[in-house]
Amino acid sequence: MNQLLAPVMSNMEVMAGVYLMWLRMPSVAASARPGQFIMIRCCEEGCDPLLRRPLSVHRRRGPDVAFLYAAIGRGSEWLSRRREGELIDVLGPLGNGFSITKKAKKLLLIAGGIGIASLIFLAEEAIEAGHKVAMLYGARGRDQVYPGSELPRGLDLALTTEDGSMGQSGLLTEVVPSWADDADQLFICGPTAMYRVLSDMKELKGRSVQASLEQVMGCGYGVCYGCTISTRNGTRRVCHDGPVFELEDIYWDSVPDPRRERI
Repeated sequence: MNQLLAPVMSNMEVMAGVYLMWLRMPSVAASARPGQFIMIRCCEEGCDPLLRRPLSVHRRRGPDVAFLYAAIGRGSEWLSRRREGELIDVLGPLGNGFSITKKAKKLLLIAGGIGIASLIFLAEEAIEAGHKVAMLYGARGRDQVYPGSELPRGLDLALTTEDGSMGQSGLLTEVVPSWADDADQLFICGPTAMYRVLSDMKELKGRSVQASLEQVMGCGYGVCYGCTISTRNGTRRVCHDGPVFELEDIYWDSVPDPRRERI
């Protein structure tokens, strides 16, 4: 775990209200694994909001690391206004990421909205390692669709939009059953409501489905116990024991939806 001041290399709005920021942080780029996150201070020292914000490692390229985030509150809106050359106070990488089993050859990634932020890194690493990777990606509409130019080469993508403006019309969860059987292992990231639907889906029962949770965190490394959830293995801290958990291990009725909280 490193704490450092990282210079902004670029910070661009790539979807409506969603930004792609590249930071130069060689130590994090060298050690980060798919599914891990950093804690970022979204203000100058001593200002409000005081607590850092967790952001999934989205991609890495040489000494640079990318983060995809929605500007929905004071902290993330402050971050969206940072320009090239400015320094950002970061802490990480943190948490336990995704784990691909040795026998898995075909991977299915399920990304709901901004949940694609933590799955692109996994897709890139898996494709490079020789896995066949398919992604089901759901968005509300055309203006919320991740840029095709940023997708990894070799990724088999199936897109759904709720308003039918791109790809297949409907909900992401509606297409999962037709894809699940062909996958050796599944990885998902999205809103808590999506997880609840998938946890009840008969096609996923008894399968290895790794879910990355997006929870409001205090410290980011397990000290404050501010991000605890109930699981079949007892109380767990999302930042320290996760953020990746097996879908069937979590009691989803006890998990709040952080997207309802403006940070």
